[in-house]
Amino acid sequence: MPRGDKSSYTDKQKRQAAHIEESYEARGVSVEEAEHRAWATVNKATHGGKLSGSGRSKPINKVPFRQGGHNSHISS
Repeated sequence: MPRGDKSSYTDKQKRQAAHIEESYEARGVSVEEAEHRAWATVNKATHGGKLSGSGRSKPINKVPFRQGGHNSHISS
């Protein structure tokens, strides 16, 4: 599988990356950088593409989805 191939991702992961990419673009990030950041976020949360075999699933880490702006309104 060539580097950058997205065929090993689930439909849900692809949808997540698309939504994240749209939000980055709305904030003024370039299209290419938004795509890179979106897939990095999905990879961090879901540990990469599909995992086959019994007992190989890992729980989804939702922290990367909340990191942006999470601490910006907390007074110090």
